[in-house]
Amino acid sequence: MKKIIIWGLVTVGAFVLIMWKLNSNKKANESKIEFVKQSNIGDVPVLVQTVVPNDFSKSFLANGNFEPIRELSYLAEAAGRVTRLLVDEGSVVKQGQIIAYIDGQIVGTDLESAKANLNQLKIDADRFESAFQTGGVTRKQMDDAKLQYDIAKTRYEAASRRVSDTYVKAPISGIINKKYIELGAYLSVGNKMFDIVDVSRLKLSVSVPEAQVVTLKKGQKVEVTSNVFPETKYDATITFIAAKGDNSLNYPVEMEVSNVAGKELKAGMYGTANFTDTNTDKAIFVARTAFIGGVNSNEVYVMEGNVAKKRKVVAGRILGDQVEVREGLKDGETVITSGQINLTDGATVSVQRNATK
Repeated sequence: MKKIIIWGLVTVGAFVLIMWKLNSNKKANESKIEFVKQSNIGDVPVLVQTVVPNDFSKSFLANGNFEPIRELSYLAEAAGRVTRLLVDEGSVVKQGQIIAYIDGQIVGTDLESAKANLNQLKIDADRFESAFQTGGVTRKQMDDAKLQYDIAKTRYEAASRRVSDTYVKAPISGIINKKYIELGAYLSVGNKMFDIVDVSRLKLSVSVPEAQVVTLKKGQKVEVTSNVFPETKYDATITFIAAKGDNSLNYPVEMEVSNVAGKELKAGMYGTANFTDTNTDKAIFVARTAFIGGVNSNEVYVMEGNVAKKRKVVAGRILGDQVEVREGLKDGETVITSGQINLTDGATVSVQRNATK
């Protein structure tokens, strides 16, 4: 009997506790709802920024690596054994300079044979032309003789070219950056022989965002600096601006850089292009946080009196935590930069003391 009474009391106590907890939660929820209602009825606290057009410099920096103005890999144009090698890695060469010889005995013999054949066919062609004038041969016989002579002339020119190819000449002026052959090596046509780079002038290749690339043009002068000689300024000229950007909307830009005696830059070094412009634009920049849901929304809240009004704008360049507004705002207007999460179009607001101007 005692157990029944005890279990009954426990059950009643548990029921009372549950009802008390439910009632307590209900009051708490009602309190929160009432608080939200009161908040919605009252002014929403916000931070603001006054719109002021500022001078905006068009100057900007872009980083890249220096490259040779010209570079190429020289491939063998004739087969044979290397009989003389006149350069080594690091050698300075001029365009047209002989840098190696390939054994040309066989092609030389072919050239002599082609020359002798050409001379004989020239005599035959002249004889047939004279005979044709007196009626001794037909026109077809004369034309055949001329055709044989023309064919022999072509073969002689080809043999001359093959002999010329055994004299390996530098196609450009520059420095032998890499040598792939040794004296006595046998070459086949197409074998790599040398890498030649021309660093008398350099190229600096950089990537420029779409907002800045539209301000550049070919032939424009640019000041270039480097990490290795930070005290020296190098003159450069824009030689190429890509017509198409990459997936990040960056456009490759190349400029030719003049080296400075005693402070010569080398290909592969790091450089900075300083694109300067003495002209300035009047531009409106607002805090990035002013945009509702992010810059891509192109929407902000503008204060009209103590009322928040949603405004459509056109965002432009982004510089750190500031965003250019190209259209939609005027000088002197007030933009809400914080507190938008609690706002609706037409809500009344109150500006906090730490508002920025």
